[in-house]
Amino acid sequence: MTARDTFDLTVSRTIRAPRQKVFDAFIKPELVRQWFGPRGFTVTEASIDPRVGGRYRFSGRTRTGDDYAVGGVYREVAAPERLVFTWKWEGEQMGAIGESLVTVTLSERRGEEGVETELRLMHSGFPAPEARDAHTEGWGFTINHLTDVLDARGTAATLTVYGDPRSTYVRTLRMALAEKGLAYAYEPVAPHSETVQALHPFGRVPAFRDGDFTLYETTAIVRFIDESFGGPSLMGANPAKRARMEQYVSLINCHGYDAMMRRYVLQYIFPKGADNTPDRAVIDKALPEIKSLLEVLDRAYGQRNTLAGDTVTLADLLLAPIVFYLGMFPESKALLGGVPNVVRAHAWMAERPSFKATAPKVG
Repeated sequence: MTARDTFDLTVSRTIRAPRQKVFDAFIKPELVRQWFGPRGFTVTEASIDPRVGGRYRFSGRTRTGDDYAVGGVYREVAAPERLVFTWKWEGEQMGAIGESLVTVTLSERRGEEGVETELRLMHSGFPAPEARDAHTEGWGFTINHLTDVLDARGTAATLTVYGDPRSTYVRTLRMALAEKGLAYAYEPVAPHSETVQALHPFGRVPAFRDGDFTLYETTAIVRFIDESFGGPSLMGANPAKRARMEQYVSLINCHGYDAMMRRYVLQYIFPKGADNTPDRAVIDKALPEIKSLLEVLDRAYGQRNTLAGDTVTLADLLLAPIVFYLGMFPESKALLGGVPNVVRAHAWMAERPSFKATAPKVG
């Protein structure tokens, strides 16, 4: 195989940290253990001999229990601007990719927020585009992880939420991040804005970015966050509880939001009836469905304050912002009087820091 037969990838990132600090993160085992690997990967071993001809070996485990190990030899060690090393996976499947080469170059400059480093990582010598593409996403998340560790903003340096703060789905996502204890950047932009349209094919909110990785649809984003980061699980503690959570997530997304928000609350917020008044026909048709939905949820809560087990899950985070709006309008406020378990559970959710910190401005 000649050089022209191989495939390369390049990942670039600006990190708000001096380049010596970034360089050290690649060659000091105690630092490598903090960031190496994509989201959800835990380093179990990092041995490094950072000199030309010296060897390294990193091993770790994914959240699903799969073990991986990679190693190689340093070809160049020029602190703090350049590091070159070979790359070879262990194991029959990954090892079949063969040896490749990683080149890291670091350029320091003075940015608006202080010293920052432009990191450029080129991974060359893949035998096929499929092998290159699989590593592209992995390196992207790995460098995101490195940025989280080195940048003073933490995860807010890589995680960004886009969307109107009044949206229940945007609030659900922001609550999920708060429940996980994750800092993030927030851009309060409207649906169908240029920013959102570039991230969501139908211009809806929220949209989400983790470095170069983008995602849309609330449940997909929350699942990604839950599986990628530590902190409390938002998906249920066992198969039965996860299934219950899925049941109520589907109920809320497929039935609850349409009846409670689209055909009821939004009629008051964005009236489309005669003389710019709420359309009574739409509201009156939605009310019996809202009543039935609230009664189902009331039975689901019972004496608990959560829908699926004893911990907060995605189902609770989807419902809480909707009930917040139901308490503001006459018919739904009256309906809530008939579902004491829903009212009690919502009052409990309303005291959580995640709920308080994401309250939209209304009125």
